[in-house]
Amino acid sequence: MIVEQMKRRFGDNYAYVVADERTKEGIVIDPSGLTDKILDFVSKKGLRITYIFNTHRHPDHIGGNAELARETGAKVVKHASSAGRDDLAVDDGDSLRFGELEARIIHTPGHSPDGISVLVGKNLFTGDTLFINECGRTDLPGGSSEQLWDSLFHKIRILDDDIEVYPGHDYGPLPHDSLGNQKKNNYTLEPRTLEEFIQFMLEP
Repeated sequence: MIVEQMKRRFGDNYAYVVADERTKEGIVIDPSGLTDKILDFVSKKGLRITYIFNTHRHPDHIGGNAELARETGAKVVKHASSAGRDDLAVDDGDSLRFGELEARIIHTPGHSPDGISVLVGKNLFTGDTLFINECGRTDLPGGSSEQLWDSLFHKIRILDDDIEVYPGHDYGPLPHDSLGNQKKNNYTLEPRTLEEFIQFMLEP
């Protein structure tokens, strides 16, 4: 499996290309305005992009959707709550195949109502739900600490320790890390009741 993590020279958003090495079919996760960089990588590797996933609808993540879709013929994939007429709408538990790989959708709202995480094999792309040693904020429109608590503790923390976490932003000391390490080292994943977590998210 090919997993390519990309970042702007100035900025902290991550974009990803994930592909089946044998069939050369791939997906893009959160283009983040890195269209030229993505297309250059895809061309050099001889890949065919079939889907463009958005982990949520915020502009810093969806930038480049239209151009990438036009250049590659790929379908834009969003959670059903924010999918447009021409998008492919998905919800929790849905799966999309590319090559011999499968992208499984986990609905992880909290930072944004339409937040999804994408699990491909042992690689989890968490958007702005979980960062390395941090979690997403909930004080933006549509944010919910209650939903984020449920996403973190009932959908992500329960996954296997050997899953690799790939976040939507470069906010931590590492570009990616195992979920097992994050369970030990990420203070936002320390066990808390819902009430404790809501209070925790209110702290500066």
